[in-house]
Amino acid sequence: MNPDTIISIFLGIGLAASVGFRVFLPLFSLSLAAFLGVWDLNENWEWIGSITALIAFGVAMIVEIFAYFIPWVDNALDSLAVPLAAIAGTAVMVSTVANLDPVVTWSLAIIAGGGTATAIKGANAAGRITSTATTGGVANPVVSTIETGTAVAVSTASILVPPIAAILVIIILVVIFRIYRKLRPKR
Repeated sequence: MNPDTIISIFLGIGLAASVGFRVFLPLFSLSLAAFLGVWDLNENWEWIGSITALIAFGVAMIVEIFAYFIPWVDNALDSLAVPLAAIAGTAVMVSTVANLDPVVTWSLAIIAGGGTATAIKGANAAGRITSTATTGGVANPVVSTIETGTAVAVSTASILVPPIAAILVIIILVVIFRIYRKLRPKR
């Protein structure tokens, strides 16, 4: 595997993890990076860098970010966002991975991209339900701010320094796993 392929995998995994926090923010980031010529996308996915996609993802991103600041709407969004995260995580991974056989690319996209996005989005949804139940939704805007900030940080790292993004993803997954272990019922 050449270095460009490895970097493209790091980019995809970083963006997929970011999708777990906000579905449209990493798609907008990737669209902007492709539009500006920072990243080349796979041939069939070049449309992501079009002005139409950039505007559509930008509008969707803004609506999503603000909707998460409305208590109870945020919980409803999470029920839609979990399956969307799996799809978007797979899409960002398959659109960025370079120089691999299509079977390997799609397998990696489904497992690493969709799996990472779904795991993070599922953990966030569970955290939001807990926040709503324990604070009546009062703390949810704080949770939303942290999630959006994390999505911005991971998306930015993914575009600018993909290996750092891969390290951030590992840290995020370890933190989620540790929180899950502390919260799950003891047998």
